[in-house]
Amino acid sequence: MNNKCDLCGSQEGLVEYVIEPSDKSVTLCSICNSQVASSELDENHFNCLNDSMWSEDSAVKVLSYILLNKLGRQDMIDMMYLEEDEQKLADQAISAEENKLVYKDCNGVELKAGDSIVIMKDLDVKGAGFTAKRGTTVTRIALAPNDETHVEGRVNGTKIFLKTEFIKKA
Repeated sequence: MNNKCDLCGSQEGLVEYVIEPSDKSVTLCSICNSQVASSELDENHFNCLNDSMWSEDSAVKVLSYILLNKLGRQDMIDMMYLEEDEQKLADQAISAEENKLVYKDCNGVELKAGDSIVIMKDLDVKGAGFTAKRGTTVTRIALAPNDETHVEGRVNGTKIFLKTEFIKKA
C-alpha cells in the first residue's frame, strides 16, 4: 500500500481498494474510497483523474477509466490508452457494476444481507396459513438471488419471501 491516494494524492485515511472482478488493487483516501464505494461521485473531487489516468500502474489507469465512465466524461476516455488486458478488466468491471442488483425498501433505502426490516402492511403468507402483521420486525434478512424485488426472512418461525415494496429498513 502506498503512503498516498493513487487518485488524488491525499494522505488521509488510506485503505486498499480491490478492483472487482480482479485481484488488482489501488490505495485510496477515505474521500475517494467512500465515493467509489457508494457510486455517488463528486465531479469536482475527481478532477484528479486528469492526472491519475496517465499513471504507469495499470490498476490506477483501469480505476480512472471506470470512474470517468461513471462520470460520463467521454472526452477524457477518448484520450486514454489502455492495453488489451486493462481494457478487458475495465469493461468487465463496468459490466459487473451495471448488472449488480440493488435491493431497496419502500422508501428507497438500500438493503443489505443481515439487515433488519419492518413489515409495512398485513401480508397473507401463501401456503403457511397465517398473516405477517404490520409492524413485525424481521431480523437478519437474506437477499433473494437474481430478484431485487424480494428479500427472505423468518416470520413466526417460517422462512418467507417478502416484496420490498411492503417493507422498510428498521
